[in-house]
Amino acid sequence: MPHPDAGPLPLVPLWRINAIRFLFLLMALVMGTVVWRQLLFESAEWPLWKGVGKSMLAALAVISLLGVRYPLQMLPLMLYEIAWKTVWLVFVALRAWQAGYWNADLGSMFEDCIGIVVAYLVMPWRYVWKRYIAWPMEPMRSSRLPGRASD
Repeated sequence: MPHPDAGPLPLVPLWRINAIRFLFLLMALVMGTVVWRQLLFESAEWPLWKGVGKSMLAALAVISLLGVRYPLQMLPLMLYEIAWKTVWLVFVALRAWQAGYWNADLGSMFEDCIGIVVAYLVMPWRYVWKRYIAWPMEPMRSSRLPGRASD
């Protein structure tokens, strides 16, 4: 429901909505298949943080299915995916490459992350700006907004 003070949200073309749906489906199927197989059959001897990381990716894959149904409502999840992969590419991969520490593990992870460029291209950035940056903040105390229980 549009906020009365914010004005209308920019329209997002159907092709872009469907492209976002497709990215969410890829996250769920490709990442989900790989990570869930690893969790089910290879996780017994993992170090703690590898298990934590894989569990988080498995949960991300499952929640991505909501993005297939509700692509615009689940954009924060796609923004998270963009953010963590961009951080890894810039602060881990690029630095390792510049310092001459590139190895097969980094190369494999790079291949897993570089596809995020597609998400940058299909993300409706005007909509993201209006809805998540310029949109008025939700009240911090009792207010009479639709869908909000009285305190």
